[in-house]
Amino acid sequence: MALRLGNIVDTLGGELHGDASVQIDSLATLEVASGSALSFLSNPRYQQQLAASRAACVIVAPAMRDAAIARGSCIVTADPYLYFARVTQLWKQQLPRMAAPRIHASAVVDPSAQLDDTASIGPLCVVERGARIGAGTVLKSRVTVGEDCVIGERCLLHPGVVIGADGFGFALHEGRWEKIEQLGAVRIGNDVEIGANTCIDRGALQDTVIEDGVKLDNLIQIGHNVRIGRHTAMAGCVGVAGSATVGAHCTVGGGAIVLGHLTLADHVNISAASVVTRSIMQPGHYTGMFPIDDNAAWEKNAATLKQLHSLRERIKVLEKHLQESKKS
Repeated sequence: MALRLGNIVDTLGGELHGDASVQIDSLATLEVASGSALSFLSNPRYQQQLAASRAACVIVAPAMRDAAIARGSCIVTADPYLYFARVTQLWKQQLPRMAAPRIHASAVVDPSAQLDDTASIGPLCVVERGARIGAGTVLKSRVTVGEDCVIGERCLLHPGVVIGADGFGFALHEGRWEKIEQLGAVRIGNDVEIGANTCIDRGALQDTVIEDGVKLDNLIQIGHNVRIGRHTAMAGCVGVAGSATVGAHCTVGGGAIVLGHLTLADHVNISAASVVTRSIMQPGHYTGMFPIDDNAAWEKNAATLKQLHSLRERIKVLEKHLQESKKS
């Protein structure tokens, strides 16, 4: 398969410097691109790689125009990374597609479930009683959608996703756990993508809600009654505990944890591996972790941390004595 540079620019826009008739047969990073590949540069720090790249054409920002032209053909656009994302979409549209049944023969769909005529249900999926699947939504293999859960339009659920398993709710009585039945469901908006083996629990009473445009990576756990605002993105292995509310346009780095019943405002960015232990009501970038170190040094620092409170009290006593001696 190949696309002409001219066709790409005609479809997606951008300012082409070079031969529009050049055929592109692959998309690649700067380091490995062949002489017939299209690549991109989104970070000026990698300008050195640009000069050395063999790519037939490179997508760059206006600030890199001159350097790119000195190397060879380029497409200049305001946001190279976004442009490259749209090139990948264009490329996929050109790939040959094999005809497949809308609902795979191995899928199990309850007769009361409502599936839009344009939804696609993959191998070994289970869609339970009362579930609803919107237009253009695709369930890859082994996806489970629990009873009464709703998935909006143009969503993509990757293999192994589980929507609507019971939330983790138990009451302790005389040393034993009594189950709290999870009577809510899960409501997922439009244009949501959910990565492989991610689990979103149904609510205990009210529904767990994932708003429009949310992007979830693989192996994420969303607890019961959580609400995630529109266009928020979470990387792999994030855990959001029950009844937490995450605002719109937030990002949560891989392996981070948000404790239950907390609120994150809109436009909050959480660093990877952080543990959010309090509500965050102002937009910004937040980090909460103990930096990795040589194990022996880490143990010494950890031992020192345990003494911080007593050291603080000793300093307060010393400051008091100092103030008293100044008065005398």
